[in-house]
Amino acid sequence: MGARAPAHLVVTDELLAVALEAAHSAGALLLERFHAPREALRAKSSPTDLVTESDLAAERTIRELLARERPGDAVLGEEGGEDSGSSEGRVRWIVDPLDGTINYLFGIPQWSVSVACEDGEGTLAGVVFDAVRDETFSAVRGGPATVNGEPVTGSEQDELAQALVATGFGYSAEQRAAQAEVLTRVLSRVRDIRRAGSAALDLAWTACARHDAFFERGVKPWDVAAGALLCRSAGLETRTLDAHGVLPSGMVAGPAPLVSALLALDV
Repeated sequence: MGARAPAHLVVTDELLAVALEAAHSAGALLLERFHAPREALRAKSSPTDLVTESDLAAERTIRELLARERPGDAVLGEEGGEDSGSSEGRVRWIVDPLDGTINYLFGIPQWSVSVACEDGEGTLAGVVFDAVRDETFSAVRGGPATVNGEPVTGSEQDELAQALVATGFGYSAEQRAAQAEVLTRVLSRVRDIRRAGSAALDLAWTACARHDAFFERGVKPWDVAAGALLCRSAGLETRTLDAHGVLPSGMVAGPAPLVSALLALDV
């Protein structure tokens, strides 16, 4: 009889299975609606920050599944806020039901579902699901990053001048003006910049070396919880960007030499 897996790995694998089911269920709903006529439901933080009925329906799908499979766990979702839960183990789920809402509204096939869970020591499991391409990026703490079950590693690029760097922008005009100044500094120092519109998917792509590095300010926990775990599991470094001036806090991810070089440019 083979040796049993350690109890903490069994629990983490069970959490990953729930995260996978939640992300796939929401992704299937979103994909079904993707080519149908859509209208923005309302604006949130600014006229350019929109939420759709699809966002809300996808989050309902995830919350209902979590209530069934993990009753008592806390849930933090982009659209529904936080439910503090009642369990003693204090597992919290962090959910972005549709990351890339503007892309989704415009019919641009660059959006994702992000589902992660954490305990007091950090993120336990995370999934980013790209329903359009049927790609599932997942990881558990202490394990490898995978794409559709196959292990992947991040970029080994150590020269900023050769690096393809992904980023994103905030919603307010004031923040965007400040971010344009940052971009001017960075653009002349790297191979190129990519701004695709889904931070969760940007991080997932960074984890499998489709980007060399990523940085963005104004991201929320639900944007980056799963993606940051993917990057760390793929051998990359993640660092917090402190807020300063009109620029909010954020994060940077990539090989250590690129992270240091980007920090030196005050991204």
